[in-house]
Amino acid sequence: MRFNTRIFISLLLVLLTSCEQSAPHQKSGTFESMGTTITVLPYAAMPFVKDIFLLTDRQMSEWKKDSPLALINQHAGNKPVQVPQDLFRVLQRSLEIAEMTSGAFDPTWASLWEHWKFDDTHAVPSQEQINVLLPSVNWENILLNKEEQSVYLPVGNIGLGGIAKGVALDKAREVLLGQGFEDFMIVAGGQVLVHGFNDGKLWRVGLRDPERSQTDYFGILEISDTCISTSGNYENFFIKDGVRYHHIINPRTGFPAEGVQSVTVISSDATLADALSTALFVMGPEKGMQCINRIQHAEALMIDTNDTLFFSRNFEKFLSNSYGIQRSASSNLITTSDY
Repeated sequence: MRFNTRIFISLLLVLLTSCEQSAPHQKSGTFESMGTTITVLPYAAMPFVKDIFLLTDRQMSEWKKDSPLALINQHAGNKPVQVPQDLFRVLQRSLEIAEMTSGAFDPTWASLWEHWKFDDTHAVPSQEQINVLLPSVNWENILLNKEEQSVYLPVGNIGLGGIAKGVALDKAREVLLGQGFEDFMIVAGGQVLVHGFNDGKLWRVGLRDPERSQTDYFGILEISDTCISTSGNYENFFIKDGVRYHHIINPRTGFPAEGVQSVTVISSDATLADALSTALFVMGPEKGMQCINRIQHAEALMIDTNDTLFFSRNFEKFLSNSYGIQRSASSNLITTSDY
């Protein structure tokens, strides 16, 4: 299903309750990891979640010079590198999702990072610079040896920023369940994972207009035992010489993906949700909807640059019946479309 609206929407990762307040026993805790603030509810669950995120970051950050992933990049074109089992499995999963999305999710996008700078320098590479590096962007270059649990990269770099938070969320859920926690929420940047219930009710997550107040919701999702991941061109961007550049790079072109403003994916598999929100953004609405509708237990909402909303077949079942879709006065007619 799709419809037009002038509202620019992002995923608001906040807890909504009937009184808009958390009960005293549900106070949250926060910590910093993977370049973002992680929020955990209840507070008692935070130490377990923190340990998981910090361990995952130590193993899977391409920015930490002594991490196993960084060692793979440092020895690219030289020799295979034996890695911890967790990292090996994540790389296996990354290649599976790369194949599933026809390379729209590609961990070797990191081969381009030396020219793209989203810090204060706002560096934009030339087409000539991109052309030199593009041959290194190919997920099929990654060679995994299961017997030796080693990874060989002939050229370029691997970056797991598009999947590592999802990996940490899946691990954190497993640990919390093992510790006896039943009702909890973890927010990690553009992702939220929930389990159980919030005071006996489904967890509620709002979709809002980011240019308005935090209580101006476009829609409300009612969920349990699942993960929501969003990728948007408003998350990390800069404007240079009148051109807006965002951080979601199309691995085929080497430049920011075009045609999409935001993608929200719902899946109980947090790793998959994390990777798919990036992949669908790169693929665009038509191919993205075709892809998501082939995947079981995953749904998506995409917003293109014309402010058209595209729903996968079963996304709407997560929308609150009491709230519904709140359209602006300028909204056009709702139409349905199968992909």
